[in-house]
Amino acid sequence: MDTPSANIIPKEPSRAEDCTAPVAKGIAVETELGPESRLLAEMLGEELWRAAGAELVELSQAEFAGALEAIGVRDNFGLDPGKQANERQREMFWRALHLEELALARGCALGREPAWRRFLEQYREQLTRAAMEMTGSAALGEELAGALYSELFGLTEREGERWSPLLRYSGRGSLMGWLRAILAQRRVDHYRKIGRETALGEIEPAARVSEQLELKQLEDLREAIKITLNAAPAEERFLLSAYYLDQHTLHEMSRVLRIHEATVSRKLKRATDRLRKQLLRTLKARGLSRRAAEEALGTDPRDVDINLRKLLQKSEGDPNSSKEQQG
Repeated sequence: MDTPSANIIPKEPSRAEDCTAPVAKGIAVETELGPESRLLAEMLGEELWRAAGAELVELSQAEFAGALEAIGVRDNFGLDPGKQANERQREMFWRALHLEELALARGCALGREPAWRRFLEQYREQLTRAAMEMTGSAALGEELAGALYSELFGLTEREGERWSPLLRYSGRGSLMGWLRAILAQRRVDHYRKIGRETALGEIEPAARVSEQLELKQLEDLREAIKITLNAAPAEERFLLSAYYLDQHTLHEMSRVLRIHEATVSRKLKRATDRLRKQLLRTLKARGLSRRAAEEALGTDPRDVDINLRKLLQKSEGDPNSSKEQQG
């Protein structure tokens, strides 16, 4: 199957006003690469930092770059064990991450107040609702969500230092999907602790919660991709195919199109943004809520059985398409 490596186009307190964000000092942070081992070029690092809006959550460029490098090394840049990523593969891996959600999660883990305010505004209600759905009880849901807030805030310790699970969020899937996985696992832990075994068989393991969708939702995503790409202009299909499938550089594409690299970059960004918005509209038209549609777009493309190359290069009469096939 031909697919790009990018994602398809994180008891008290229980209320936002009761939450006190932790200070950055004393919070354990993942080991980052030393200066001699830097893999992320400064220019690309600044671009990704700006794209993530990391400044808004008081995350410095150096902090964000360190997180990106640590995640890349930890996950081997999405490649199979034993394979070594080249510069292009590393860039593709980083660009495919949920950068804004990653910056938010990292800012929260480091105790930055703007990050916590944004996190609570965006996820408090969703987390509580998800916890209620898992437990089947408003009271138990509030208790489960409240316990998770405390843990996310870094109120637990590892080797004498405050530590937040948000440091483990990699940005490869949606932050809400990751949070739901943590909730599911904490529910399992809770049942084990109190000795209840009757409901354990009904609880889906965290890995499956975070990395798989319900079959109907996956089918909705598959159909939405087909509809959206079939309706895309020829130039957009060429840009997406050349960059994500064939891994051509912006420089190579600019020579084919005879325009400046910066223009190619802007066109590619517009195409990607338009594709995402159209996918959201199509998914919502098929009955998904906005939340479910957003989570669907965080699906690992390897889970979607679809021939993207055929869809992106569907028209043999398109001059861009034929030129791409020659390249």
